[in-house]
Order: sequence, then C-alpha cells, then structure tokens
Amino acid sequence: MRKYEVLYIIAPDLDENGTKETIDRYSNVLTNNGAEIEKVDEMGKRRLAYEINDYRDGYYVVVYANSNTEAINEFDRLVKMDDKILRHLVVKDED
Repeated sequence: MRKYEVLYIIAPDLDENGTKETIDRYSNVLTNNGAEIEKVDEMGKRRLAYEINDYRDGYYVVVYANSNTEAINEFDRLVKMDDKILRHLVVKDED
C-alpha cells in the first residue's frame, strides 16, 4: 500500500448535508475498496483560481490515505461521473 493525497472540489451550491454526504460517500468508496484513511481535511469554501462550470467558489476536501491502486481507480472512476465534483487530483506520496 502506498500513501496518497486526494484533493477534490465540491460544487458550492450544495447545502451542508449534501456536502457531508458527498464527503462520506467518497470516503466510503476508498475504505470499501481496501484503503485506510489517515485524515480528512475539510478546507471549506474557497475562491477558485478560475471559473469552472460557472462556479467561482468551491468546497475543498483533502483526504490522506494509505491505499492500493484498485481503490484509487474506483474513486477516480466514480468522481468523473459525478456532476457535484468540479475537479479532483490524486497525488502519490513518495516518502
């Protein structure tokens, strides 16, 4: 298992419950596929560097996890189909 940092930006028009459900859903996707989540850092609503899908703000979430590639690939597949996720980035930590 390798260490990963997973960043994703949730659309700001969701209410607080919708945001929490989205965070829980994607945390469960990782854990159900064998990942161990070390920390979920909710950075909150922030201004985007450029407009994405007519949004100027987004809710940033960073997940630190020890994972296999299957869990990361499943997360990536599901996030690409979700309209509530504006952008995502998965970075492998080489420490």
